[in-house]
Amino acid sequence: MNPLLIDSARPAFEEINITHFEPAISAILEENRSLVAALIKNGACSWDDLVYPREKAEDRLNNAWSVVSHFNAVLNSDELREIFKKLIASLTAYNTELGQNTQLYQAYQTLADSDEFKGLNQAQKQSINHILRGFKLSGVALEEASKQKYSALKQKLSGLSNRFSENVLDATQAWSKYYENKEELPGIPESALQLLASLAKEQGHETGYLITLDAPSYLPVITYCEDRKVREALYEAFLTRASDQGPYAGKWDNSENIREILTARQELAALLSFDNYAERSLATKMAANSSDVVEFLEQLVDKGFAAAKDEFTKLREFAKSEDGLDDLEMWDTAFYGEKLRQQCFDISQEELKPYFPTPRVTTGMFDVVERLFDIQVKHRPEVATYHADAKYFSIYSQGEEVAGFYFDLYARKNKRGGAWMGDCRVRRRLENGDIQLPVAFMVCNFTPPVDGEDSLLTHNEVTTLFHEFGHGLHHMLTQIEVADVSGIAGVPWDVVELPSQFLENWCWQEESIAMISGHYQTGESLPKELLTKMLAAKNFQSSMQLMRQVEFSLFDFIVHRDFSASGNTDVMAVLDKIRDKVSVKKPPEYTRFPHAFSHIFSGGYSAGYYSYKWAEVLAADAFSRFEEDGIFNKETGLAYKKEILEVGGSIDAMDMFVNFRGRKPSVDALLKQSGIGV
Repeated sequence: MNPLLIDSARPAFEEINITHFEPAISAILEENRSLVAALIKNGACSWDDLVYPREKAEDRLNNAWSVVSHFNAVLNSDELREIFKKLIASLTAYNTELGQNTQLYQAYQTLADSDEFKGLNQAQKQSINHILRGFKLSGVALEEASKQKYSALKQKLSGLSNRFSENVLDATQAWSKYYENKEELPGIPESALQLLASLAKEQGHETGYLITLDAPSYLPVITYCEDRKVREALYEAFLTRASDQGPYAGKWDNSENIREILTARQELAALLSFDNYAERSLATKMAANSSDVVEFLEQLVDKGFAAAKDEFTKLREFAKSEDGLDDLEMWDTAFYGEKLRQQCFDISQEELKPYFPTPRVTTGMFDVVERLFDIQVKHRPEVATYHADAKYFSIYSQGEEVAGFYFDLYARKNKRGGAWMGDCRVRRRLENGDIQLPVAFMVCNFTPPVDGEDSLLTHNEVTTLFHEFGHGLHHMLTQIEVADVSGIAGVPWDVVELPSQFLENWCWQEESIAMISGHYQTGESLPKELLTKMLAAKNFQSSMQLMRQVEFSLFDFIVHRDFSASGNTDVMAVLDKIRDKVSVKKPPEYTRFPHAFSHIFSGGYSAGYYSYKWAEVLAADAFSRFEEDGIFNKETGLAYKKEILEVGGSIDAMDMFVNFRGRKPSVDALLKQSGIGV
């Protein structure tokens, strides 16, 4: 039997290999099509006869597909790429076909109009409302010719997005630079040099150091290397990935992919009678319209731009006084920013790293959430995983297992960069009355352990870990039993970052820092002196960071709102115009940031990158209640768990927030938390 076709609480990774992928997905798609045909033939239009059988079938598909897509992200290979391309095309065709099935849509609409609907619970009603909305956004009401065009566009977009992602991965992995002696890399910390030495050995060098574009290599070099030419070469390679510029100009160029993706998205929006793709994107979000989003972002510019300019002026003056630098370039900002931080606060990320070994941070993080939400986290070494780096954990509540997750924390070859949470299993009620427990994939790209020593994290990486675990808790602690609105399912995209950004706050509290820190040699928690300095430096250059995120958000939203293929919209010109308003220092003309902006061109954030800031307002305001009540106040923690984490997408997002906070959100909490305008 194909292990992907066997119902199980979690994937049988000890048995699964990529030869199982295509047969399993193909078989499930065929069975699901047959089910839909039978349901229509039988006139099914009730919860038990229509909705639940389809939920069961779609969940089976999700359980298999989650493994395929996860392998593609963390165990990429040429063979898998070809399989994935074929399957993503099949899956796209299937989803479009169902979304445009008029008879299936009418069956759901009949249920929504019936007396039975009135007696369903809130989660059931919300799931049906979302399903009906999905039909409309899939073009169910279109004429046949338009349906075919919609289907073709969806197929085209799936292929383009996958190609965009592959180009970024290939371009990232292609570039490297070898140095024989560490004297050629002055200023780089010893821990980073150890990683670079191990990378050199992996490439067949007996000695020396290898710099790559992966984050664990890129960040310490761009931040600490005293040789400006080394930083400049690294910066150019990183900011020209997958473009027509830089050391691999044209080889994995995403220029045409970007244009084709934006063109297809606008055509898709027009078919559905939206003015532009930004409006189409907002159909499933909390923000009401384009004006609300742009006004929100411009409000942040008004609040933070002057302070950001002042921060950059101070940085430029510092570089001038330190090294006589007349023109501070983009490859200098992280380097001099870190030096200025050390001068102002007498602290550096490297100084903090020994106190944040990965095992201590993860154990401490589990302690934090156990206190907050009355749960227990336990390592399950007996559970097979897909790679030696990955570990499996279970979550318990009142002694009963309620969820599980795979932790895959370290960077490696053929693993996509960045950090993310993905669903492996969704919480739902099974036919026999049991509950399918939610299971998550949680992935980061931290520096792997070298020579048997624990991997040491920067405090920024600690924050990343908490961020992803916040997503995981949102998925895993839900109490909803309907798959379409369970966990993060059905949650508006501009709200889904609330729990992740919310949990980051415990990386900055004295009581919780004592729980997550411990010197890798002595076990000593972060000393009071260092803690005081770290907290004092928390909002260092926070306005510059805010403007950087606003730049990304405005670019994403405006390019999706205003793009016109017939008008020959110049994507880089759009970005340049935005930078005129929000950038404290423009990067060189050769940079091609959009060409590796995977969030919006191959991820789920198209016309939605603003969600990070939108949700950050919600997260900061939610945390302000903990600031008032106590960061480990049991009643407040359980209230957050009940009103935010447990409800999934079953209720309106604003109602969810008000139920917890007692009022609508305010931007003031975020500005205060960031030290802006206070």
